Amino acid sequence: MQRRYEISDEQWERIKEMFPRTKTGRPGKDSRLIFNAILWIVCSGAPWRDLPERFGSWKTVYSRFCKWRDEGTLFRVFEDLKKDSDYENLSIDSTTVKAHQSSAGAKRAKGSEVGQHIGKSSGGRTTKIHAVVDGLGNPLYIGLTAGQVHDSRKAVEILSQLNIQGSNILADKAYGTREIREYIEGEEGIYTIPPKSNTKEKWECDYHTYKERHLVECFFNKLKRFRRLGTRYDKLADSFINFIYLGCIIILLK
Repeated sequence: MQRRYEISDEQWERIKEMFPRTKTGRPGKDSRLIFNAILWIVCSGAPWRDLPERFGSWKTVYSRFCKWRDEGTLFRVFEDLKKDSDYENLSIDSTTVKAHQSSAGAKRAKGSEVGQHIGKSSGGRTTKIHAVVDGLGNPLYIGLTAGQVHDSRKAVEILSQLNIQGSNILADKAYGTREIREYIEGEEGIYTIPPKSNTKEKWECDYHTYKERHLVECFFNKLKRFRRLGTRYDKLADSFINFIYLGCIIILLK
């Protein structure tokens, strides 16, 4: 019987071969059981110690999550599932999540050079999730910055990770800088970005096509239904973004 917060047999069949198998020593915990345990944490937003007993020791599950995080396993599954994406219209945007007080610390760990992507602003301590979705609203790219970093500062770096030749980039006014527009045109793409009201040299914007940008907003809505992603509890940016990859995997499997 499929329990709440667990994937179906059909969904597991699509990804099971992407998870590493134990080569030596005694057999490890079943990868599907571990995956469902991590998924329970992401969906419920609960601490690791509150993991239900049916999943076994929370320490074992946490250790496997760290192993998959450090080896890039969840990222590779995400990359594999998005192979057949629709690149005709790509929407780029960001959303901000509150950083819980338990996310403080990790000053000397990996990621400390960027403050674990936790920033301080008038809204408190926040992390910003940057994303690009395809024409169906499925995620193509995920990145993190501190909450106070302006969207336009990250845009070219994000778009450089994708092949945007022939694609139409949909974005709000924050992405209408000359640098971003020239980069898109230099990569043989086009853009649907409305100019700001105080722009001196305004350009044409197809507002009918611009409506398709709602897909990235819908994606963030789906992502934040995972309670562990609606609020950041993790000290390490690597842990938080791997939880996001897992959320994207579930979205892509549906």
